[in-house]
Amino acid sequence: METKTQDALVILKLYEIRSEALMRVARAWFFSEFNPRSGKGIVALLQNGEKQSAFYRMVTSHWEVAAALVNNGGIDEKMFLEANSEHLVVFAKLQPFVAEIRETIGEPDYLANLEQLVMRAPNVEKKLENRRRLIERWAQTTRESQDQL
Repeated sequence: METKTQDALVILKLYEIRSEALMRVARAWFFSEFNPRSGKGIVALLQNGEKQSAFYRMVTSHWEVAAALVNNGGIDEKMFLEANSEHLVVFAKLQPFVAEIRETIGEPDYLANLEQLVMRAPNVEKKLENRRRLIERWAQTTRESQDQL
């Protein structure tokens, strides 16, 4: 019982971190404004030092750390997966570019923990496809909102 309680507390802490003001801004940017076209473009974003670079790193590193905790037994996987799905959206957005990013930066394990965790999810291909449709709807809504300004 103690282990489950500790796992729950870690999951709640991860949620608390996601709720912090700057992280909320970073997540909003990642999901509504960040629309990558290539892995090299993402690498350029990482290197530019602008606030969007920090936002990208905040979101991806948060989920990479959370996935590493799960993958290494620090958090019960079943409990984590039942409490979270945002990591699927993050990976769905980045998956088409991960191989190119890894090659460009020379790090074959970039986002490997996130990838490993996501790819173990039941019906993962359908879930990633659904998340990509959701991402496209968000992008469309953002474009429509900007067109009205």
